[in-house]
Amino acid sequence: MSSKTDTLELSVTATTATDALYWLEHIALRDRWSARLRFTLTLCADEALNNIVSHAFTPGHPAAIHLTLRQTRREVSLHIADNGAAYDPTQALSPPLARSLDDAQPGGHGLRLMRHFMHALSYQRRDGWNHLTLTSHSAPES
Repeated sequence: MSSKTDTLELSVTATTATDALYWLEHIALRDRWSARLRFTLTLCADEALNNIVSHAFTPGHPAAIHLTLRQTRREVSLHIADNGAAYDPTQALSPPLARSLDDAQPGGHGLRLMRHFMHALSYQRRDGWNHLTLTSHSAPES
């Protein structure tokens, strides 16, 4: 496979994350991704998108999310751009692991999950937009 690119532009609604994940699942099936790649990229995209939808926008602000998926032989990268409040998740610290589920506190664990499953996370703030890229070196199955 040379390089392949897919894009999706969304307005932020109650179904934004679901719509984006449906799009991603369609690509995974179309391009016959491995089960691991499909699971990890979908899980990490779900985490990132739900955080963006839940925390990035103020009421009355025209909210948008643009997704770009790039595939090469060696990697798959999902670029998520949003025009919400500036936030660099690559600089955030993951909370300490709790000794038990009863001791666990909410917040920050999705970031730990993304760092675990993705080979690279990168962030930039450009022209009023957050740009987060999730990269996996697991190539699609042919």
